Amino acid sequence: MSITRVRRALVLGATVALLAACGGQGGAGSDEDAEAGGDVTLTWWHNGNNDPLLSYWQGVADDFEAENEGVTIEVEAIQNEDLRTRTQVALQSNDPPDVLPQWGGGELADQVEAGALMDLTDKIPDTIEALGGSAGGWQTEGKTYGVPYSLGVGGFWYNKALFDQAGIAEPPATMDEWFEAVEKLKAVDVAPVAVGAGDKWPAGWYYYYAATRTCAPETLETAQLEYDFTDPCFIEAGELVQQIVDAEPFNEGFLATPAQTGATSSAGLVGNGLAAMELMGHWNPSVMADLTPSKEGLGDDLGWFPFPEVEGGEGNASAMGGGDGFSCAAGAPDICAEFLAFIVNEDNQRGFGATGAGLPTLPAATDSVEDPNMQTLLAARDEAEYVQLYLDVTYGPNVGGALNDEVSLLFADQSDPQGIVDAMTEAAEAR
Repeated sequence: MSITRVRRALVLGATVALLAACGGQGGAGSDEDAEAGGDVTLTWWHNGNNDPLLSYWQGVADDFEAENEGVTIEVEAIQNEDLRTRTQVALQSNDPPDVLPQWGGGELADQVEAGALMDLTDKIPDTIEALGGSAGGWQTEGKTYGVPYSLGVGGFWYNKALFDQAGIAEPPATMDEWFEAVEKLKAVDVAPVAVGAGDKWPAGWYYYYAATRTCAPETLETAQLEYDFTDPCFIEAGELVQQIVDAEPFNEGFLATPAQTGATSSAGLVGNGLAAMELMGHWNPSVMADLTPSKEGLGDDLGWFPFPEVEGGEGNASAMGGGDGFSCAAGAPDICAEFLAFIVNEDNQRGFGATGAGLPTLPAATDSVEDPNMQTLLAARDEAEYVQLYLDVTYGPNVGGALNDEVSLLFADQSDPQGIVDAMTEAAEAR
Protein backbone atom coordinates (compact mmCIF):
# COMPACT_ATOMS: atom_id res chain seq x y z
CA MET A 1 0.00 0.00 0.00
CA SER A 2 1.39 3.37 -0.94
CA ILE A 3 1.74 6.06 1.67
CA THR A 4 -0.67 8.24 -0.35
CA ARG A 5 -3.34 5.58 0.03
CA VAL A 6 -2.43 5.21 3.68
CA ARG A 7 -3.00 8.91 4.30
CA ARG A 8 -6.37 8.72 2.57
CA ALA A 9 -7.30 6.10 5.15
CA LEU A 10 -6.17 8.50 7.86
CA VAL A 11 -8.61 11.15 6.63
CA LEU A 12 -11.38 8.60 7.00
CA GLY A 13 -10.66 8.39 10.67
CA ALA A 14 -8.00 5.80 11.30
CA THR A 15 -6.29 6.17 14.61
CA VAL A 16 -2.67 7.11 14.40
CA ALA A 17 -0.09 5.86 16.83
CA LEU A 18 3.52 6.80 16.51
CA LEU A 19 5.31 3.63 17.49
CA ALA A 20 8.79 3.31 18.80
CA ALA A 21 11.69 3.77 16.48
CA CYS A 22 12.89 0.62 14.78
CA GLY A 23 16.22 1.10 16.53
CA GLY A 24 19.80 2.09 15.76
CA GLN A 25 20.53 4.33 12.79
CA GLY A 26 17.23 3.28 11.27
CA GLY A 27 14.49 5.86 11.14
CA ALA A 28 11.43 6.17 13.30
CA GLY A 29 8.27 4.43 12.20
CA SER A 30 7.50 0.95 11.00
CA ASP A 31 5.38 -0.94 8.51
CA GLU A 32 2.63 -0.93 11.10
CA ASP A 33 2.84 2.86 11.21
CA ALA A 34 2.50 3.04 7.48
CA GLU A 35 -0.44 0.66 7.42
CA ALA A 36 -2.15 2.81 10.07
CA GLY A 37 -1.40 6.04 8.24
CA GLY A 38 1.32 7.11 10.66
CA ASP A 39 4.53 8.94 9.97
CA VAL A 40 7.59 7.08 8.78
CA THR A 41 11.19 8.27 8.80
CA LEU A 42 13.89 6.74 6.63
CA THR A 43 17.55 7.38 7.28
CA TRP A 44 19.69 7.51 4.12
CA TRP A 45 23.47 7.48 3.80
CA HIS A 46 25.13 8.30 0.49
CA ASN A 47 28.53 9.49 -0.77
CA GLY A 48 27.34 12.52 -2.76
CA ASN A 49 28.90 14.99 -0.35
CA ASN A 50 29.73 17.44 -3.14
CA ASP A 51 27.66 18.99 -5.89
CA PRO A 52 26.17 18.09 -8.24
CA LEU A 53 25.15 14.94 -6.34
CA LEU A 54 24.71 16.65 -2.99
CA SER A 55 21.93 18.85 -4.36
CA TYR A 56 20.60 16.17 -6.68
CA TRP A 57 20.06 13.54 -3.97
CA GLN A 58 18.45 16.08 -1.67
CA GLY A 59 16.05 16.92 -4.48
CA VAL A 60 15.18 13.23 -4.89
CA ALA A 61 14.46 12.94 -1.18
CA ASP A 62 12.33 16.10 -1.24
CA ASP A 63 10.33 14.83 -4.22
CA PHE A 64 9.66 11.48 -2.56
CA GLU A 65 8.49 13.21 0.60
CA ALA A 66 6.19 15.43 -1.45
CA GLU A 67 4.62 12.41 -3.16
CA ASN A 68 4.32 10.40 0.04
CA GLU A 69 2.74 12.39 2.85
CA GLY A 70 3.94 11.28 6.24
CA VAL A 71 7.34 10.14 5.03
CA THR A 72 10.47 11.95 6.18
CA ILE A 73 13.89 11.12 4.79
CA GLU A 74 16.84 12.07 6.93
CA VAL A 75 19.76 12.40 4.51
CA GLU A 76 23.40 12.19 5.55
CA ALA A 77 26.04 12.79 2.86
CA ILE A 78 29.37 11.22 3.84
CA GLN A 79 32.77 11.33 2.15
CA ASN A 80 33.31 8.08 0.21
CA GLU A 81 36.11 6.47 2.26
CA ASP A 82 34.42 7.46 5.52
CA LEU A 83 31.12 6.10 4.22
CA ARG A 84 32.60 2.69 3.44
CA THR A 85 34.10 2.44 6.91
CA ARG A 86 31.00 3.69 8.71
CA THR A 87 28.74 1.36 6.73
CA GLN A 88 30.83 -1.69 7.61
CA VAL A 89 30.90 -0.72 11.28
CA ALA A 90 27.15 0.00 11.31
CA LEU A 91 26.35 -3.36 9.73
CA GLN A 92 28.65 -5.26 12.07
CA SER A 93 27.03 -3.59 15.08
CA ASN A 94 23.51 -4.17 13.70
CA ASP A 95 23.03 -0.42 13.60
CA PRO A 96 22.73 0.50 9.89
CA PRO A 97 20.73 3.29 8.27
CA ASP A 98 17.52 2.24 6.52
CA VAL A 99 18.96 3.09 3.08
CA LEU A 100 22.62 2.22 2.77
CA PRO A 101 25.15 2.38 -0.06
CA GLN A 102 25.63 -0.84 -1.97
CA TRP A 103 28.42 -1.75 -4.38
CA GLY A 104 27.23 -5.33 -5.01
CA GLY A 105 29.34 -8.43 -5.70
CA GLY A 106 30.91 -10.52 -2.94
CA GLU A 107 30.44 -7.74 -0.42
CA LEU A 108 26.69 -7.85 -0.96
CA ALA A 109 26.70 -11.65 -0.74
CA ASP A 110 28.46 -11.49 2.63
CA GLN A 111 25.91 -8.97 3.91
CA VAL A 112 23.05 -11.18 2.70
CA GLU A 113 24.57 -14.19 4.43
CA ALA A 114 24.69 -12.15 7.63
CA GLY A 115 20.99 -11.35 7.29
CA ALA A 116 21.65 -7.61 7.03
CA LEU A 117 19.71 -6.74 3.86
CA MET A 118 16.07 -6.63 2.75
CA ASP A 119 15.08 -9.00 -0.07
CA LEU A 120 13.67 -6.71 -2.75
CA THR A 121 12.75 -9.44 -5.23
CA ASP A 122 9.01 -9.51 -4.64
CA LYS A 123 8.70 -5.92 -3.40
CA ILE A 124 9.74 -4.02 -6.54
CA PRO A 125 9.67 -6.62 -9.37
CA ASP A 126 8.86 -4.08 -12.09
CA THR A 127 11.88 -1.97 -11.17
CA ILE A 128 14.17 -5.00 -11.18
CA GLU A 129 12.85 -6.07 -14.59
CA ALA A 130 13.34 -2.57 -16.01
CA LEU A 131 16.99 -2.49 -14.88
CA GLY A 132 17.63 -5.76 -16.72
CA GLY A 133 21.20 -7.05 -16.66
CA SER A 134 22.44 -4.01 -14.76
CA ALA A 135 20.90 -5.46 -11.60
CA GLY A 136 22.96 -8.66 -11.87
CA GLY A 137 25.76 -7.48 -9.60
CA TRP A 138 23.22 -6.74 -6.88
CA GLN A 139 21.72 -10.23 -6.90
CA THR A 140 22.73 -13.45 -5.25
CA GLU A 141 21.13 -16.90 -5.45
CA GLY A 142 18.41 -15.55 -7.72
CA LYS A 143 17.26 -12.77 -5.40
CA THR A 144 17.80 -9.02 -5.55
CA TYR A 145 19.12 -7.12 -2.55
CA GLY A 146 20.02 -3.76 -4.05
CA VAL A 147 19.39 -1.48 -7.02
CA PRO A 148 22.21 0.21 -8.96
CA TYR A 149 21.73 3.79 -10.09
CA SER A 150 25.10 4.14 -11.85
CA LEU A 151 27.20 1.58 -13.67
CA GLY A 152 30.38 2.69 -15.32
CA VAL A 153 33.85 1.61 -16.29
CA GLY A 154 37.16 2.96 -15.10
CA GLY A 155 40.17 4.19 -16.98
CA PHE A 156 42.66 7.05 -17.12
CA TRP A 157 41.37 10.61 -16.73
CA TYR A 158 43.95 12.92 -18.25
CA ASN A 159 44.81 16.56 -18.88
CA LYS A 160 44.82 17.20 -22.62
CA ALA A 161 46.85 20.41 -22.25
CA LEU A 162 49.63 18.63 -20.36
CA PHE A 163 49.65 15.83 -22.93
CA ASP A 164 50.01 18.47 -25.66
CA GLN A 165 52.83 20.14 -23.71
CA ALA A 166 54.65 16.79 -23.61
CA GLY A 167 54.10 16.16 -27.32
CA ILE A 168 51.71 13.24 -26.83
CA ALA A 169 49.47 13.33 -29.87
CA GLU A 170 47.05 10.55 -28.94
CA PRO A 171 46.08 8.80 -25.69
CA PRO A 172 48.08 5.58 -25.25
CA ALA A 173 46.36 2.49 -26.64
CA THR A 174 48.98 -0.03 -25.50
CA MET A 175 51.12 -0.32 -22.40
CA ASP A 176 54.24 0.34 -24.47
CA GLU A 177 52.70 3.64 -25.57
CA TRP A 178 51.70 4.38 -21.97
CA PHE A 179 55.29 3.97 -20.77
CA GLU A 180 56.44 6.25 -23.61
CA ALA A 181 53.91 8.87 -22.52
CA VAL A 182 55.19 8.67 -18.94
CA GLU A 183 58.74 9.41 -20.09
CA LYS A 184 57.58 12.33 -22.26
CA LEU A 185 55.72 13.89 -19.32
CA LYS A 186 58.75 13.49 -17.09
CA ALA A 187 60.85 15.23 -19.71
CA VAL A 188 58.72 18.40 -19.35
CA ASP A 189 58.72 18.20 -15.53
CA VAL A 190 55.11 17.09 -15.22
CA ALA A 191 54.13 14.39 -12.71
CA PRO A 192 52.79 11.75 -15.11
CA VAL A 193 50.37 9.97 -12.80
CA ALA A 194 48.64 10.77 -9.53
CA VAL A 195 47.64 7.87 -7.29
CA GLY A 196 46.07 7.95 -3.85
CA ALA A 197 47.96 4.94 -2.55
CA GLY A 198 47.40 6.18 1.00
CA ASP A 199 43.86 4.83 0.68
CA LYS A 200 45.22 1.51 -0.66
CA TRP A 201 42.36 0.70 -3.08
CA PRO A 202 43.63 3.14 -5.74
CA ALA A 203 46.89 1.17 -5.71
CA GLY A 204 44.89 -2.04 -5.88
CA TRP A 205 43.19 -0.74 -9.01
CA TYR A 206 46.42 -1.17 -10.98
CA TYR A 207 46.32 -4.88 -10.22
CA TYR A 208 42.57 -5.11 -11.00
CA TYR A 209 43.08 -3.62 -14.45
CA ALA A 210 46.27 -5.53 -15.14
CA ALA A 211 44.47 -8.81 -14.32
CA THR A 212 41.53 -7.84 -16.51
CA ARG A 213 43.98 -7.47 -19.40
CA THR A 214 46.17 -10.54 -18.73
CA CYS A 215 43.39 -12.98 -17.77
CA ALA A 216 40.69 -14.44 -20.01
CA PRO A 217 37.11 -13.65 -18.92
CA GLU A 218 36.55 -17.34 -18.15
CA THR A 219 39.53 -17.32 -15.79
CA LEU A 220 38.18 -14.29 -13.95
CA GLU A 221 34.77 -15.94 -13.64
CA THR A 222 36.34 -19.08 -12.17
CA ALA A 223 38.34 -16.99 -9.73
CA GLN A 224 35.17 -15.26 -8.62
CA LEU A 225 33.28 -18.49 -8.05
CA GLU A 226 36.05 -20.67 -6.65
CA TYR A 227 38.65 -18.19 -5.37
CA ASP A 228 41.14 -19.94 -7.61
CA PHE A 229 44.12 -17.72 -8.41
CA THR A 230 46.44 -20.41 -9.74
CA ASP A 231 46.28 -19.34 -13.39
CA PRO A 232 49.61 -17.77 -14.45
CA CYS A 233 47.77 -14.66 -15.59
CA PHE A 234 47.46 -13.53 -11.96
CA ILE A 235 51.26 -13.54 -11.60
CA GLU A 236 51.58 -11.80 -14.97
CA ALA A 237 49.23 -9.08 -13.71
CA GLY A 238 51.47 -8.54 -10.70
CA GLU A 239 54.52 -8.40 -12.95
CA LEU A 240 52.85 -5.65 -14.98
CA VAL A 241 52.12 -3.68 -11.81
CA GLN A 242 55.73 -4.14 -10.75
CA GLN A 243 56.83 -2.79 -14.14
CA ILE A 244 54.58 0.23 -13.70
CA VAL A 245 55.92 0.99 -10.21
CA ASP A 246 59.50 0.55 -11.40
CA ALA A 247 58.89 3.19 -14.09
CA GLU A 248 58.35 5.74 -11.26
CA PRO A 249 55.36 7.49 -12.83
CA PHE A 250 53.65 8.62 -9.65
CA ASN A 251 53.38 11.93 -7.83
CA GLU A 252 55.76 12.79 -5.02
CA GLY A 253 54.61 11.24 -1.74
CA PHE A 254 52.15 8.91 -3.46
CA LEU A 255 52.33 6.28 -0.71
CA ALA A 256 50.61 8.68 1.70
CA THR A 257 48.45 10.56 -0.80
CA PRO A 258 44.69 10.26 -0.26
CA ALA A 259 42.46 9.63 -3.24
CA GLN A 260 39.68 12.18 -3.02
CA THR A 261 40.15 14.37 0.04
CA GLY A 262 41.60 17.85 -0.45
CA ALA A 263 43.45 19.68 -3.19
CA THR A 264 46.59 17.56 -2.64
CA SER A 265 44.74 14.28 -3.09
CA SER A 266 45.30 12.39 -6.32
CA ALA A 267 42.03 13.73 -7.74
CA GLY A 268 42.97 17.23 -6.61
CA LEU A 269 46.42 17.02 -8.22
CA VAL A 270 44.94 16.17 -11.61
CA GLY A 271 42.04 18.60 -11.25
CA ASN A 272 44.44 21.44 -10.46
CA GLY A 273 46.85 20.64 -13.29
CA LEU A 274 49.65 19.32 -11.05
CA ALA A 275 49.63 15.79 -12.49
CA ALA A 276 48.71 14.55 -15.95
CA MET A 277 46.50 11.53 -15.34
CA GLU A 278 44.83 9.27 -12.82
CA LEU A 279 43.39 5.75 -13.03
CA MET A 280 39.92 6.19 -11.58
CA GLY A 281 36.22 5.55 -11.99
CA HIS A 282 33.43 7.31 -13.80
CA TRP A 283 32.71 9.57 -10.85
CA ASN A 284 36.06 11.34 -10.99
CA PRO A 285 35.13 14.49 -12.98
CA SER A 286 32.78 15.80 -10.31
CA VAL A 287 35.24 14.89 -7.54
CA MET A 288 38.12 16.65 -9.30
CA ALA A 289 36.03 19.72 -10.10
CA ASP A 290 35.00 20.16 -6.49
CA LEU A 291 38.67 20.18 -5.44
CA THR A 292 39.54 23.15 -7.66
CA PRO A 293 39.14 26.83 -6.68
CA SER A 294 36.70 27.47 -9.52
CA LYS A 295 34.73 24.26 -8.84
CA GLU A 296 34.83 23.69 -12.60
CA GLY A 297 37.86 21.42 -12.89
CA LEU A 298 39.73 21.04 -16.16
CA GLY A 299 36.75 21.80 -18.38
CA ASP A 300 37.44 21.02 -22.02
CA ASP A 301 41.01 19.92 -21.16
CA LEU A 302 39.68 16.81 -19.42
CA GLY A 303 39.86 13.57 -21.40
CA TRP A 304 39.53 9.83 -20.78
CA PHE A 305 41.02 6.67 -22.22
CA PRO A 306 40.68 3.00 -21.19
CA PHE A 307 43.44 1.03 -19.49
CA PRO A 308 45.85 0.26 -22.35
CA GLU A 309 46.02 -3.15 -23.97
CA VAL A 310 48.71 -5.60 -22.95
CA GLU A 311 50.67 -7.51 -25.58
CA GLY A 312 49.19 -11.00 -25.79
CA GLY A 313 46.61 -10.25 -23.13
CA GLU A 314 43.58 -12.55 -23.20
CA GLY A 315 41.37 -9.82 -21.74
CA ASN A 316 42.17 -6.93 -24.06
CA ALA A 317 38.53 -6.78 -25.22
CA SER A 318 37.27 -6.60 -21.66
CA ALA A 319 36.53 -3.65 -19.43
CA MET A 320 36.41 -3.24 -15.70
CA GLY A 321 33.96 -1.18 -13.81
CA GLY A 322 31.48 -1.06 -11.06
CA GLY A 323 28.40 0.59 -9.94
CA ASP A 324 26.84 2.51 -7.17
CA GLY A 325 23.54 1.52 -5.71
CA PHE A 326 21.51 1.30 -2.57
CA SER A 327 20.10 -1.44 -0.38
CA CYS A 328 17.55 -1.40 2.39
CA ALA A 329 18.59 -2.72 5.78
CA ALA A 330 16.79 -5.89 6.80
CA GLY A 331 14.85 -4.06 9.51
CA ALA A 332 13.85 -1.04 7.41
CA PRO A 333 10.16 -0.26 6.78
CA ASP A 334 8.77 -1.60 3.49
CA ILE A 335 8.47 1.95 2.17
CA CYS A 336 12.26 1.77 1.85
CA ALA A 337 11.86 -0.55 -1.15
CA GLU A 338 9.49 1.94 -2.77
CA PHE A 339 12.07 4.66 -2.23
CA LEU A 340 14.74 2.60 -4.00
CA ALA A 341 12.34 2.12 -6.93
CA PHE A 342 11.76 5.89 -6.94
CA ILE A 343 15.51 6.59 -7.09
CA VAL A 344 15.85 4.60 -10.33
CA ASN A 345 12.59 5.47 -12.06
CA GLU A 346 12.99 6.97 -15.54
CA ASP A 347 12.57 10.60 -14.48
CA ASN A 348 15.18 10.33 -11.77
CA GLN A 349 17.57 8.30 -13.90
CA ARG A 350 17.35 10.99 -16.56
CA GLY A 351 18.01 13.62 -13.95
CA PHE A 352 20.99 11.66 -12.69
CA GLY A 353 22.40 11.25 -16.21
CA ALA A 354 22.11 14.99 -16.80
CA THR A 355 24.28 15.73 -13.72
CA GLY A 356 27.29 14.18 -15.49
CA ALA A 357 28.19 12.40 -12.25
CA GLY A 358 27.67 8.89 -13.56
CA LEU A 359 26.06 6.60 -16.09
CA PRO A 360 22.40 5.62 -15.60
CA THR A 361 21.60 1.94 -15.27
CA LEU A 362 18.09 2.18 -16.68
CA PRO A 363 18.37 1.53 -20.44
CA ALA A 364 15.57 4.00 -21.17
CA ALA A 365 17.59 6.82 -19.59
CA THR A 366 21.04 6.39 -21.13
CA ASP A 367 20.30 9.05 -23.78
CA SER A 368 20.24 11.62 -20.97
CA VAL A 369 24.04 11.51 -20.78
CA GLU A 370 25.24 14.76 -22.35
CA ASP A 371 28.87 15.04 -21.24
CA PRO A 372 31.22 13.95 -24.08
CA ASN A 373 33.58 12.10 -21.74
CA MET A 374 30.68 10.26 -20.13
CA GLN A 375 29.39 9.34 -23.58
CA THR A 376 32.83 7.84 -24.28
CA LEU A 377 32.62 5.77 -21.11
CA LEU A 378 29.11 4.68 -21.97
CA ALA A 379 30.32 3.41 -25.34
CA ALA A 380 33.26 1.60 -23.70
CA ARG A 381 30.88 -0.08 -21.26
CA ASP A 382 28.35 -1.14 -23.85
CA GLU A 383 30.89 -2.26 -26.48
CA ALA A 384 33.11 -4.34 -24.19
CA GLU A 385 32.92 -8.09 -24.72
CA TYR A 386 33.06 -8.61 -20.96
CA VAL A 387 32.76 -6.23 -18.01
CA GLN A 388 34.44 -7.35 -14.83
CA LEU A 389 33.24 -5.88 -11.54
CA TYR A 390 36.01 -4.25 -9.50
CA LEU A 391 37.97 -7.08 -7.90
CA ASP A 392 37.74 -5.90 -4.29
CA VAL A 393 33.96 -5.75 -4.66
CA THR A 394 33.84 -9.08 -6.50
CA TYR A 395 35.91 -10.95 -3.93
CA GLY A 396 34.36 -9.31 -0.87
CA PRO A 397 36.02 -7.40 1.97
CA ASN A 398 38.31 -10.20 3.24
CA VAL A 399 39.94 -11.24 -0.03
CA GLY A 400 39.54 -7.82 -1.62
CA GLY A 401 41.06 -6.15 1.43
CA ALA A 402 44.00 -8.55 1.41
CA LEU A 403 44.52 -7.79 -2.28
CA ASN A 404 44.56 -4.04 -1.71
CA ASP A 405 46.92 -4.38 1.26
CA GLU A 406 49.41 -6.50 -0.67
CA VAL A 407 49.42 -4.34 -3.77
CA SER A 408 50.05 -1.34 -1.52
CA LEU A 409 53.05 -3.20 -0.11
CA LEU A 410 54.31 -3.83 -3.64
CA PHE A 411 53.99 -0.10 -4.31
CA ALA A 412 56.20 0.39 -1.23
CA ASP A 413 58.74 -2.19 -2.49
CA GLN A 414 57.78 -4.59 0.30
CA SER A 415 56.08 -7.33 -1.73
CA ASP A 416 56.10 -8.92 -5.18
CA PRO A 417 53.67 -10.53 -7.67
CA GLN A 418 53.77 -13.91 -5.90
CA GLY A 419 53.02 -12.17 -2.61
CA ILE A 420 49.80 -10.72 -4.08
CA VAL A 421 48.58 -14.14 -5.22
CA ASP A 422 49.55 -15.72 -1.91
CA ALA A 423 47.72 -13.02 0.06
CA MET A 424 44.49 -13.52 -1.93
CA THR A 425 44.72 -17.30 -1.61
CA GLU A 426 45.35 -17.21 2.13
CA ALA A 427 42.48 -14.77 2.69
CA ALA A 428 40.15 -16.97 0.63
CA GLU A 429 41.12 -20.08 2.61
CA ALA A 430 40.42 -18.23 5.86
CA ARG A 431 36.90 -17.22 4.86
